[in-house]
Amino acid sequence: MFSENELVILELICNEMTTQEIADKLFKSPRTIESARTMMMNKIGARNVVGLVMYAIQNGMVNQKTK
Repeated sequence: MFSENELVILELICNEMTTQEIADKLFKSPRTIESARTMMMNKIGARNVVGLVMYAIQNGMVNQKTK
């Protein structure tokens, strides 16, 4: 359902990174990250990023980093 790039972005979102931090880490623009996030939310019908994170956790799609 999600591309490899989207899965990487999703994991970083779930690890509490900001859009700017993700963009810097992946050498992409913040707008590219925002677009990917919006596309992922549309794919699963999530209304906001919380819904996206809940979906990822419920489906075992990400490894959460412990603090």
